[in-house]
Amino acid sequence: MGRDIGAVCKLCRREGTKLFLKGDRCVTDRCALERRPTPPGEHGRMRRKETDYLLQIREKQKARRLYGVREEQFHRYYEQALREKGHTGQNLLRILESRLDNVVYRAGFAVSRRQARQLVSHGHVTVDGRRVNKPSFQVRSGYRVAVAERSKELDMVKEALQAFQRETVPWLSVDRKKLEALVVEEPTGESVDVPIKDELIVELYSR
Repeated sequence: MGRDIGAVCKLCRREGTKLFLKGDRCVTDRCALERRPTPPGEHGRMRRKETDYLLQIREKQKARRLYGVREEQFHRYYEQALREKGHTGQNLLRILESRLDNVVYRAGFAVSRRQARQLVSHGHVTVDGRRVNKPSFQVRSGYRVAVAERSKELDMVKEALQAFQRETVPWLSVDRKKLEALVVEEPTGESVDVPIKDELIVELYSR
């Protein structure tokens, strides 16, 4: 399955929760979920029996769409989390939080993860002084993520900084004047902006 490139507001309506895919618009009365809180499609108002499988699949889709990863990529992350020590669900969220595009978003250099992914892909972001154009790049404790010098005057970056309203996660130290962020410790799954029941995802893949 390819990446979702359609109307992102439909994804929030499908999952029944705000995924903040359009940045600050999601916290205003223009949010599609506020105006139409039912799933998209002609059968959106119909009641569906909430089976265990349905709850599990919806939780997986919520996490996948929140971070903007493809189906096969998400499954690879799960397999990686399964091999690591500790709680598989928390490992999975930590891996997702460690993505470079997510760090750029968390730092406030982009209004959404989709915009952050665009910044990284177009070469506007550096890690420890070296340009990295791979959104899935995994950051580690001690890495310094910054907006490239030639990209600091981009309108989208300036607008993101002006519109920033989110709380900075504790594992990230951000310098807004220099447009750089230091990863002070390993990211955790505890700071996810949308509550995700990771145990349901683990149950789904364990079937």
